[in-house]
Formats: sequence, C-alpha cells, structure tokens
Amino acid sequence: MQFHCENIFLKTATNDSPFTSKIPAGKILRVPIAHGEGCYFANEATLTKLKANNQILWQYCDATGNLTDTANPNGALQNIAGICNERRNVAGLMPHPERACEPLLGSDDGKWIFESIFAALKNRTVEAAA
Repeated sequence: MQFHCENIFLKTATNDSPFTSKIPAGKILRVPIAHGEGCYFANEATLTKLKANNQILWQYCDATGNLTDTANPNGALQNIAGICNERRNVAGLMPHPERACEPLLGSDDGKWIFESIFAALKNRTVEAAA
C-alpha cells in the first residue's frame, strides 16, 4: 500500500456525456491522482455492458494517448479512470480534475470536464424554461 500523488494522462473515451462534451476530440488531459489504494474492478459482464452502453468516460493513457500498463497508475481494468451510469447523469472517476483547473496548479486540463458540466446544466436550465 502506497500513496500516489502525481500527474497522469487521461484519454476521453466518449464525448457523448455531460461530463465530456466540451473536451476537444483527441485532447489528452493531464490531471493529478491522489490515492493510496483503489482501482476500477468489475466482472466481465459489467465491463461488456459498460462498453456497449458507451459508459466508459476516461481511461489512463500515456502522453500520446496510448492505453498502456505503465500509464495505468493503479491497475484499473481496461485502464478505466472514470465511468457514468446508464442515464449519463452521474459520473465517478479516480483522478482529481478540480486540482487541475489553473495553470498555476501545473495544468488547467481539468477545466474541460467542468466546462462540459456547466454546458450541460445550462442546456437543462434553458430546456426547463422553455
């Protein structure tokens, strides 16, 4: 058991979610992780369902976007760093995009996730008002 606090790279697996819609295609995000244990684990049936439903949002990758074992900081299955539920309104992820929202912090790539969320909320507000 070790505590890992380092910057990693994330590949966006789908832009079809309220959490990823504003991330430019092909953009590799650089965000920190900070954890002592934990990795994504699921049985084969669940992994198959997540893939079929396009619920895998982010995967650990190297700086060029390759999904490799060395880019995976915690042994998560299929390099999964974040997923969403079937309704696409709840996401869970291991990295910390909130710690990468200003250049002063070493990266502002986390802002893409929050800009996606803000846009989705704005769209919902506009739809509700109509």
